[in-house]
Parts: sequence; C-alpha cells; structure tokens
Amino acid sequence: MNYYSRSTIHFNLAKLMALVLSAFLLMPHAFAADKTKTAVAAAVRVEPLLSEEEYGAQSDWRAKIGTVPQPKKGCFTSKFPSLEWQEIACVAGPKMPLLPRAGIVPDIVGNGDDIAAQAPSGIISSATGSFDTLTNVTSESGPIGNAGASIANAYTLQINTEFFTTTTCSTSANAACKGWEQFVFENNNVSHRAFIQYWLTDFGTACPANFQFFMVGSHQDCVQLSNLSGAVPTTAVPITNLGQVSLTGAASAGADSITMIIGGTAFSRNGDNSVNASSGWTIAEFNIFGDGGNGSGGGTASFNNTAALVTRTRINFGSNGLPICRAVGFTAEKNNLSFGPTAPVGSQPGPALIFAESIAGGAPSNCAASTSVGDTHLTTLSGLLYDFQARGDFELLETKAGFVVQNRQISGAPNWPNAAVNSAIATQMGKTKVAVCLTPQRVFVNGKPLAMRSGGARLFPDGTQITLKGNSYLIRGASGDWVRADVNANYIDVKVGLGQWPIDAQGLLVNAKNDPNLVATREGNLLKVPFAFEEFYGRYGESWRVKPAESMLNVCGERVNSGIPTKPFYAKDLDPQLAKRVQAICIKAGVKEGPLLDACMIDVAFTGNEAAAKIHSKTPAPVAVGEIR
Repeated sequence: MNYYSRSTIHFNLAKLMALVLSAFLLMPHAFAADKTKTAVAAAVRVEPLLSEEEYGAQSDWRAKIGTVPQPKKGCFTSKFPSLEWQEIACVAGPKMPLLPRAGIVPDIVGNGDDIAAQAPSGIISSATGSFDTLTNVTSESGPIGNAGASIANAYTLQINTEFFTTTTCSTSANAACKGWEQFVFENNNVSHRAFIQYWLTDFGTACPANFQFFMVGSHQDCVQLSNLSGAVPTTAVPITNLGQVSLTGAASAGADSITMIIGGTAFSRNGDNSVNASSGWTIAEFNIFGDGGNGSGGGTASFNNTAALVTRTRINFGSNGLPICRAVGFTAEKNNLSFGPTAPVGSQPGPALIFAESIAGGAPSNCAASTSVGDTHLTTLSGLLYDFQARGDFELLETKAGFVVQNRQISGAPNWPNAAVNSAIATQMGKTKVAVCLTPQRVFVNGKPLAMRSGGARLFPDGTQITLKGNSYLIRGASGDWVRADVNANYIDVKVGLGQWPIDAQGLLVNAKNDPNLVATREGNLLKVPFAFEEFYGRYGESWRVKPAESMLNVCGERVNSGIPTKPFYAKDLDPQLAKRVQAICIKAGVKEGPLLDACMIDVAFTGNEAAAKIHSKTPAPVAVGEIR
C-alpha cells in the first residue's frame, strides 16, 4: 500500500490497528503464559481523564510549549496552560553513556533494527516522539546500566539523530568521523530525568575539550556526557502511562534543547550545540529502549508477553511534506518487541511516521514488504496478491539504490505441472552477493560457500549480515533492506523488506505507479487486473526473466528449463475430496475465507504438509487480487 496517499491515511491507521489486533487473535500461544489476561487484545489510547474540550486544549498547549524558547541555558518547567518557562535546578546526568549501534543487528527492536523518519528535503530542526496507542501494556523491566537484576519501569525514551557530517570533526585525522546526538528521557527507581548526549564517532583518541574518549567495539569515539551540563529532573512515568507523554529534541545554531511533557507538565533543558546538529540532522529515530550503557552494549527494555505499541515520530524540517520512511536505527539499546504485521504509514499534519511494534509482530523493521511463498504466490509492495507459476530465473525486485533480489522457480511436475515453487533465492546488497540454494541446502557469499549453524551470524565489511535461525536465513543490508529465506523440504518461502520507502523499484514484486491493480513489464508496458493469460506470461513474465550472464543463481547449479504453465491453476482445480481436506486444515490453522484460503489450499495440497498453512495464517489480507484468465 502506498502510504503516501493522503486519502488513505485514516483507513491505513484503522487497518494498522486492526491487523495488530488480528496478529494476537491468530497467535493464541501469545496468551498462554498468563491465563488471567483476556484473550482479546483491545487497543486503548491512554489519556488523562479530561473532557474532550480540555483534552483538545491540552493537546494544543503541548504542541506550543515545545516551540517556546527557554530564556537562557539551564533547566525549566511549565504547567498547563502557561506558555512561560520557570527555572528549576538541574540535576546530574548519568556518568555512563548510552551507546551507538555496533555489530550484529538483532531480530528485536534496537541496535540498528528500528523505524526512523527522514526529511524529504532540508534539515530537521526538531522531532517529537509519542505513542498513539498502547495495547495490553501491563509491565516492563530492565537492568540499569546493562548490569544486575531487572527493575520494573526501567527504560529510556530516545530521539536520536543519524550519524551526520559535522565541522566538529574537522580536527579529527579520521575522515570517517561523524556527529551524533541523543535526546534522552531516563526512567528508573533511582532517577527520572531528561538530558542530551553528544558524540563524535570514529574521532580518535585525542578528543576535543569537554569530550571524553570511549571505545565502542573497534570504534574510537568521543562523548560529551550530560553530567557535565546537567539534566532536567522530571516526575516518574510508569510504563502504563506512556500514552500521556511526549519527548521533543530540538537543534539550533544557538543551543539544542530537550523537552519532556508528562500529562500537563513540561520539563526542559536548554543546552549547547556541541556537534552542530542544526546543520546536518536529516533522520530522526524515536523509540523506547533499555536503560543501558557500558562497554558491552546497550540494555534491553522487556515488555510483558502481549504488549503492543503504535509509535509516532513527528519531524519539523521547514515544510509539510510527508517524511520518508527509513528502516534504520542508531542507538545500541533495545526492547524485546518486533515490527509488523503492517508497514509504517505517513500522516499529516505533523508530518509524522507511524508504526506498530509488538511481541507478536514477528518482522524485522521495514518500510514496505513483499513475499513470494508457496507455489508460487506473490504479494507485492503495494498489496497485490497474484500467482506466478512460470519456470526459470526471475527478477523479483531491484531498487535504484542497488538492492537486487532474484529467484529460481522449478516446476511441480509430474503431480502439479501447472504450479511452480522457489528452489533458490539470491540477493545483492552493497558489494555482497548471497545465494540460498535448496538442493542441496547451502549458502554462497560472493560465489564461495559459507558454512552456518542455527543461531549463527556473519557480518561483512560493507555492513551486510547473515543470520540463521532454525531453517530461516535473514540477509540484511547496511541500508535496512533485507531478504528472509525460509527453507522447507522442497521449496523456499521468500520475504523481502525495503529499508526506504518510497524508492524507485521494479520487478515482479513491484506495482506500476504504486497502484495495486497495475503491474508493468520491464519496458514499462502496463497490465491491469484481471490479467489475460497470454499477455501475463508472455509480455509480462518473459520481460522479468534474468539473462544467464546476469543471474546470481548460477552458483546453485545448472539453470532449470524455462517455461510457463499451460493454464492457470487455482484451488477450484483440485480434486473435490482433496480440496475439502486441505480446506479444513487451512481453516483450522486460522486462515480466513478468501484469496489467502485458496492459496493455502494449493500449498498444503502441493507439499502434502499441514505446516504450509502457517505462513498464510499470519499474512495480512491483500489489497487487491490479480486473477489470471
């Protein structure tokens, strides 16, 4: 779905929450650990007990107070409805830093796995993070300083810039030096405070005045901690009250500031401009993370096992254009949630980026996602579901940024001659090419075999990483693009996530003009649903075949015979008795009536494995269906 369509914003938000709720309903095991909780997740906006008029007035005040400049450097507070700051005493900030991301990106939120808002033009002057809804959020805990026992309500809210070019690096001998700034609210049983941390990553050991040297992995960084300039004290915020808060970070040539609003009270600190973010800030990351910070990496905020959040990141950059979605993160701290089941959406006014994260989400961060599963059902980036049963090597996706995904499809003959499945998948991210082959199961990196065990991870110089969990390979690029290959006994299920959206892209998983009812040949000729069989497999399918010399799948063995089915193949073409049996299996697995049920029936029949129904039970309903006639 094109999240840039203004007319669909309210629909998308409603669908976003509906799908978050359906994810819980389709996963009864998520509630098994606590039978006292209701099995139906209810999305509830956590708000003060105010009248509609009072709530509206307080919302207006929150938006305004964050733009009121503080009279001087120091710490301040203001209470609704006043728009004036009252000076209060600052307190010391933490002596240990919250760290920049490093090493392997995890399969939970944080340390690079996150959703951020990028300005489509200009420089970000401020960003505000808040939570639209909390669903079944009853508890959270984590260690302080990434050490010792977990403590209830120990977490941080962070707004983080990207690693940006800054003149403050001019005295560094390392050309890789970048500026980085963190706006942080810290909540634990010892302190509740808001502060700013300034970083010069890869600066070297001879740090500038007021910075101290800090080794992060193999990186020689310099950090300016808030214990030098102080933090503003706040009231405590239990995790169940996240819906009543917002965090704002602002950067200007004169001074940067942080503002934490809790209910009807604002707390702010006006600080320095130590890394000159006002000239280089273009991406803002906001989320809830652990209260970590030492040489071994960031800590983790762990939520109860049915928790779900809808998170909003609003940026100000001088215009009202919708932000660009980026599937990236910059802090090392984490939480135990994951993303999905839907991609982020943009919103105005704001402008803002809105995304769901939950225990049941199950996906790495992505700004748009697509799939090629079973035999062979494709769901495009814009939500079109269609079957593609041709044989050979094809281009699933290629972006202007150089992210490429190819698949190899083989025939289901002799039993299913008009069906095909993925037998290999390959991708290029940066300078790294990775191929996952089915028969025999093996992985190649830049043409050389790679041995991996379940639970293993490999990181390559260009930032590409490969992790193996069970039968699932996750290949993730430095820019947030990823491919997941789930290797089954006789086929591979493929999921593709984009690290940026919108972005110029083409291939079988891309819709023309982001319209779910349109696809295009490589030459740009348009086809509209429903598709005519001859044109679909002739002009369209043939245009996306990969030439032998350009195939990254050659390492998996000899090319398969190219071909197309003799006719479309749907669930209605199954033997009636077989159709009845596989339909019952799919319904039992939680697949709803409609096109996903038809796809599930074919897959279970083809594989002879009831587990083939699992992927369809977790798949959001398509926006459109591409029937082939």
